[in-house]
Amino acid sequence: MARALYIHWPFCLAKCPYCDFNSHVRATHHDGAWRDALVADMRHEAASIRSEGKLASIFFGGGTPSLMPPALVAGLLQEAEKLWGFEDDIEITLEANPSSVEAANFAALAAAGINRVSLGVQSLRDEALRFLGRLHGVDEALKAVETAQTHFDRVSIDLIYARPKQTEEEWSTELSEALALGTSHMSLYQLTIEPATRFATDVRRGMFAPLDDDRGADLYALTQQMTSAAGLPSYEISNHAKPGEESRHNLTYWLYEDYAGIGPGAHGRRGGVATIRHRKPENYLAAVERQAHGIADARDLDAAEQLSEALLMGLRLAEGIDVTALSRRFGLDAERAIERDKLALYTNLCMIWQRGSRIGVTPQGMPLLDALLGELVSADLVTS
Repeated sequence: MARALYIHWPFCLAKCPYCDFNSHVRATHHDGAWRDALVADMRHEAASIRSEGKLASIFFGGGTPSLMPPALVAGLLQEAEKLWGFEDDIEITLEANPSSVEAANFAALAAAGINRVSLGVQSLRDEALRFLGRLHGVDEALKAVETAQTHFDRVSIDLIYARPKQTEEEWSTELSEALALGTSHMSLYQLTIEPATRFATDVRRGMFAPLDDDRGADLYALTQQMTSAAGLPSYEISNHAKPGEESRHNLTYWLYEDYAGIGPGAHGRRGGVATIRHRKPENYLAAVERQAHGIADARDLDAAEQLSEALLMGLRLAEGIDVTALSRRFGLDAERAIERDKLALYTNLCMIWQRGSRIGVTPQGMPLLDALLGELVSADLVTS
């Protein structure tokens, strides 16, 4: 039962050098054609989902959804409410760049129904913003945060740290300034050099060197200390919130619940079926015109694959996962869900905690999360 909806807007004014998301720079695009396509895609999802509940969350991601005309946002929300209905306390999030042009639309976006905004501030240092390829400056970002806090019930900001040569003192000062802004949620990501990005090419050419892993781990530990002290503890490896202010939509992913995903490149999962839309905007529009939806691939997931994915997602959370409950959910043996020898090893090393049938990754283990997940999730489970 899908109670969450993701809508992807693929357009950006420029491609950031670190970004590997499905984003595209186009000189023009026809808003009417996009409204028709997204509505048709949404209707297809509603017809495909046996839903007994109303939507609890909607997330506009991208790309840069704050470039969408507010009237388009309003139209899509009206259609979603007609198709599924809304919970009284529905969370409706839109990702936004903190530019003055986009901030000027915040009042209209709030009137359209957006009640939570996620601002891609990325840094509070102009030099770092230039390095990251951002089009805004620090003063502009600070004004956008202030404007957002005026118009939206909930505001989150994104920051990228562990930048080349960044020191603990520099990050401590910058993070202190960010915490002082008073947002209820922060997404704090270590800079990762993703394949097929401009930064990957720059590193290969020797134009800069990424921060080494040990210094990155030190900055991660500092981040946990400072956010916890400020009342925004981590509830997921990179996400911090005041109690009760966690992103309900993203928890849908991490708790492995169903969600509908529409728009170019959007992923979805419903009733044991994983869907993915055509990535290229032009191909997506052509697909919707041809078949009344943008799906490029829909694949049945067997129980073992679903349990494996649920473990991998759930272990990102500070609360961890209940192995027995998940195994019962998917009809598989709990003892095959986790590599027991690895679990014992990493528990002894204080990287994993265990409380009854519940396990999770400790703060000391989180910097090594990807490696730990590869060791913990049973190979027998994946291949069974």
